[in-house]
Amino acid sequence: MALTVRKNKSPAPQCPIGECMAFLRGAWTPAIIWNLSGGARRFGELRSDIGKISAKVLTHRLRELEDMGVVRRDVKPTSPPSVEYSLSDLGKELMPAIAAIVSVGHRLKKRSARRLAA
Repeated sequence: MALTVRKNKSPAPQCPIGECMAFLRGAWTPAIIWNLSGGARRFGELRSDIGKISAKVLTHRLRELEDMGVVRRDVKPTSPPSVEYSLSDLGKELMPAIAAIVSVGHRLKKRSARRLAA
């Protein structure tokens, strides 16, 4: 007996999660957003916060995030000029989702450590 195909009852015909996940692709975008959640950071500070990211990749990701309206770039009138990056209002809206991912990551890390210790 063949099974009947049920209709999808989701509120949206196409899943909007895909759009957000495509935006968060890669290992560095969530890390950049997470590190900016504590406040404005200069390029060098972000690079040392994140660790193994190259200057080229960090520059590229920051430009993408700025173009998407997630990160603000503020040039300070100092000599020499310095630039600070911070989260825009849209970027701040991502924080609950990223915080939830971080929470699950901590639990997975603990579980993995317990398995290795056993």
